[in-house]
Amino acid sequence: MAVKTADARLEERWRDILSVHARTMCEIDRVLHPHGLGASDFEVLDLLAAEAPAHGDQCRVQNLVGRVHLSQSALSRLIGRLEKEGLVERSVCAEDRRGVWVALTRKGRDLHAEVLPLQRAVLERMLAERAG
Repeated sequence: MAVKTADARLEERWRDILSVHARTMCEIDRVLHPHGLGASDFEVLDLLAAEAPAHGDQCRVQNLVGRVHLSQSALSRLIGRLEKEGLVERSVCAEDRRGVWVALTRKGRDLHAEVLPLQRAVLERMLAERAG
């Protein structure tokens, strides 16, 4: 009977984590929507800002795979959409033609800086609720 109780507690903890994640992503989507972004869009911009902090710095798309919770094809579509909106630029890696570089544009950096406090406020609020 103890195993079942431990399993039940483990399952409850897991479902709690999923619930916090889902609520947080929905809240980030809601807050960023007026700025034309969703939570996944922001996550890519945020990772690019961290990986390539100076204007003109680039990051390989492959370095983003696994750091965002999207399949490689979904990430590629998202980057394509961000590129159409003028937020990122893509280029082919000269050393490895299969590789793709991505960089924030000035517009992307500006938008990221504008919405960063909004996203961080949601994280603080949602994770404080979790801890409390």
